Amino acid sequence: MPSGHTHDRITLWTLPLVGIGTLLATASSTSTLLMAGGYLFGGLMFGPDLDIHSVQFKRWGWFRWIWIPYQGSLSHRSPLSHSPITGTALRILYLLVLLGFFTFLGLAMVNQIGQLGWSWGDIFGGMGRSLSQYRTHWFTLVIGIELGALSHILADWATTTRRRYKTEGWKAVLPKQKKTRRKSSRKRSPTPRSRRP
Repeated sequence: MPSGHTHDRITLWTLPLVGIGTLLATASSTSTLLMAGGYLFGGLMFGPDLDIHSVQFKRWGWFRWIWIPYQGSLSHRSPLSHSPITGTALRILYLLVLLGFFTFLGLAMVNQIGQLGWSWGDIFGGMGRSLSQYRTHWFTLVIGIELGALSHILADWATTTRRRYKTEGWKAVLPKQKKTRRKSSRKRSPTPRSRRP
């Protein structure tokens, strides 16, 4: 597998391609910034290697403890962490559940101590309006995060395939074919039973 620093270099080298491609496709500087930001975040901090004590894990600093339960529940290179779409979706869901819990707790304490008079309807209504109003922005950010994680997965796959090719040749790279038995067209004659004397 490529080292964490190799993955970082791949992310940084391909960032201009992602930025230019987004700008040409959308002609929007906001979408380009969101896509590039999501790509950097997905490649440098939110990639598949959060399932081990990796460079990505260490970058979370004081908040790295967030990912310890995630690491304990998945083995390294599990399909749940190292597969396209599923891996990123699971990490986003995991992070949103934790953030939601702590946000809920924090808002409840602030509301109670400060006597602000917020209701949960007000809070969730504001969040819903934000998601609805900026849904294209959120979607662009999530696509950027997925592309950043995908660059990691593709680098892992390319390295594994190249190593297998060097050791095993084309048999390692080409898909395995199923062995099929041919049925003989002629019938077998029954073997004569030995007669007793």
